[in-house]
Amino acid sequence: MSECPSQIIRNTAVNWYNTYRKFLKGVCGRPKRHPKTDRASIYLTRELFRFDRCADGVTRLFIGTKTNNIGYLSIKNHAAYNLPDSLYIRKERGQYFVSFSYEDGKPEAASYADDLAMLAGAERAWLEENTVGVDRGVAVPVQAGDLALDYLSSQKNHTARAGRYIKRLQRRLARQQKGSNRRNRTRQRLSGYHARRANIRTDFAHQTSRTLVNGARVIVFEALKSQRMTRRAKPVQDESGRYLPNQRKAKSGLNAAILNIGWHRIELFTKYKAKAEGKACFRVPAPYTSQECAACGYTHPDNRRTQDAFVCVSCGHSDNADRNAAHIIKKRAIELILHPGTGLINDNELVTGRGDQRKTSKAKSPARNGQRNVKKEKGSTTLPLEALSL
Repeated sequence: MSECPSQIIRNTAVNWYNTYRKFLKGVCGRPKRHPKTDRASIYLTRELFRFDRCADGVTRLFIGTKTNNIGYLSIKNHAAYNLPDSLYIRKERGQYFVSFSYEDGKPEAASYADDLAMLAGAERAWLEENTVGVDRGVAVPVQAGDLALDYLSSQKNHTARAGRYIKRLQRRLARQQKGSNRRNRTRQRLSGYHARRANIRTDFAHQTSRTLVNGARVIVFEALKSQRMTRRAKPVQDESGRYLPNQRKAKSGLNAAILNIGWHRIELFTKYKAKAEGKACFRVPAPYTSQECAACGYTHPDNRRTQDAFVCVSCGHSDNADRNAAHIIKKRAIELILHPGTGLINDNELVTGRGDQRKTSKAKSPARNGQRNVKKEKGSTTLPLEALSL
């Protein structure tokens, strides 16, 4: 018995609908289009690679097996290393990067709680001599005590020049047809200038962090919230719904300046270099570090009326604003280290008292975050400096 035309139409519609649902789920149909990019990566285990030193004296990475291989990839060795069990190869902008990790046989670095417990037995004079406070800003990227660290003039010129080329290439990219060869070449040039600026920031972070670690036993940063500080300005409306000026352009420029310096990366590099050297790196609360006087401790907004000048309205103490803030950070860190109720939150941020620890959801009990028990230390004595690993 043949189906009626209405039944045929209904069955056809159902079939098309089911096929369309499968297509949306990616079960069948044509393959999904992936964006064109020159970024790729691969993870290789020990049986798929080896390091060979060729006849010309260049160390090369052989990828593949004896019968099925890709060939040799020339690499640049930055330091001596042991043979890893696996490695990660990444391609960006036509360049290849090889990264891996291995056991070096060195003992595991001490935790921040151990560093705090060890420093709590030090004398104030030793801490004053071996501690440095680090203030980060826009005009002066890093102020470590009396030492100011800034980008070189050549680095600033290269960064500014790359920024001009980026704007020019962005305008050209907007006018070109998507998927065309010329647009792909423009994208490659654009990524190259972005990489140049990123390399300058990384180089400055490495050099600055190495200078900080070599110059002190205890490095202290202020706990800045870079992600919150670089949020865009919120729109402001009046009662009638009309938008009012909110200095959006100025805020965008400030955000770009903060991100261009790389505050977080400088702190991150300093932390792992300090651990490798057996030194301590902490953070202290950031509020009012730029308004507090390092001489008398008086805090007022009028103490810093300009960007670089600090004049205390109470005692008349005058100094560079960034240098004064660095001394305040150091002073707060020493007081917190010597305080018997000081603990750690957010990995390595110093806080004192149980009331301060309840301000964050990540706070732990005093027994778990390395706080000292005052009742058990009534008979304790000050540890000699020879007992400190720092």
